[in-house]
Amino acid sequence: MSDYLFYQSATRLPTIDRAEGIYAWDEHGKRYIDACSGAIVAQLGHGHPAVREAMLAQLDKVAFAYRTQFENQPALDLAERLVNLTGQRFDRVFFSSGGSESVESALKIARQYWFNRGEPQRQVFISRKPAYHGSTMGALAMTSYTPLTAPFEPMFQHYPKIASPTQYRVPAGLTAEAHALACADELEAAILAVGAEKVAAFIAEPVGGASTGAEVPHAAYFPRIEEICRRHGILLILDEVMTGIGRTGRWFGYEHWNVKADIVCLAKGLGAGYYPVSAVLTRAELTEPILASGGFQHGYTYAGNPLACATALAVLQAIEDENLVQRVADNGAYLLQRLQALGKRYEFIGDVRGLGYLQAIEYVADRDSKEPFPLARNVSDAMTRLARERGLIIYPRRSLMGEKGDHTLISPPLVTSRAQCDEIVELLGQTFDAFQAQQVRP
Repeated sequence: MSDYLFYQSATRLPTIDRAEGIYAWDEHGKRYIDACSGAIVAQLGHGHPAVREAMLAQLDKVAFAYRTQFENQPALDLAERLVNLTGQRFDRVFFSSGGSESVESALKIARQYWFNRGEPQRQVFISRKPAYHGSTMGALAMTSYTPLTAPFEPMFQHYPKIASPTQYRVPAGLTAEAHALACADELEAAILAVGAEKVAAFIAEPVGGASTGAEVPHAAYFPRIEEICRRHGILLILDEVMTGIGRTGRWFGYEHWNVKADIVCLAKGLGAGYYPVSAVLTRAELTEPILASGGFQHGYTYAGNPLACATALAVLQAIEDENLVQRVADNGAYLLQRLQALGKRYEFIGDVRGLGYLQAIEYVADRDSKEPFPLARNVSDAMTRLARERGLIIYPRRSLMGEKGDHTLISPPLVTSRAQCDEIVELLGQTFDAFQAQQVRP
């Protein structure tokens, strides 16, 4: 075993050997259920034959073409397909390779739009806390998750942050709706504090991702957010890197509230783990001032890569052919019901929430007070280890700015059946039993 490779920690993990559907096997033949789609990426699971065939067919034609030298048909077709999926709400598409690049590109589109419109003072971006929008410097400046941002804060621009809405930790004396509206009104307060003429855009995830644990906002939240953005003339960017491409039981998360955004970021499920690809969706009214002033001063080597775009086209076609968006809406409701019933059995589970196949379980030391476990307990990591021992892969994070609180994302591939949902719940039950036994051990 080599010690040369490093990522985020020194923890040694099993070596994957092969994968099929929602299952993976390590080099010793142990089977695991991928209950979080890797990093909430693998929409179609592993080894989907139609995607493999499309990738091989494209490899036989051309794998790489640079955007300043050629256009390529898969990129043209994918752009049209995405526009049509939005009902032509958007009519311009920019491709990149990953979620951070997608968000970075969206921020630059917003900034250059205002710059080329003759309003260069619009350079402030407002985001939420907690939130995760990526690891490149512009995207990291939008992120509020202390372990990820603290080492690099001197290197990026600091912008205003407003509270993310929660329906679990609602302040005493407020209803969920009142709290949602109060969170939205923080946006207006931040705009007024800076000066609306200086604000370029507000960015948010339709459903909270890893940083909040699938927090679903109250239905009152986004209509108020949209109204505030429109009234003050600032752009609304939706980060659909995790929520997009069927994950929540709709093609796009914004469809749950009919949010009319100016820019939408896509990644993860667009390539479904088969090839890196991401996209920014926007409208001609934003891109025309940019292109008329010499072009978008931004780009990536693999932007619009033909192999990436051919892969994404095959992913979208498979999702459509197999009616997976509706299946996720139906099966997601079933999985949530099963997880909520499971959660009632354990005092250390405070909340189970989510939409479609983007769900989370939040752990607490005290269910009544919602007091989180001490940071030193590393409960989310402990749950991940116990689950892995039982052949279940889940996704851990901290709920409260990354500083404390613990949750697990349960976000299986869109192809996951109800019987497989039951299998996931069964293994989670075994995991929680093991954790509970550790708590009472003398």
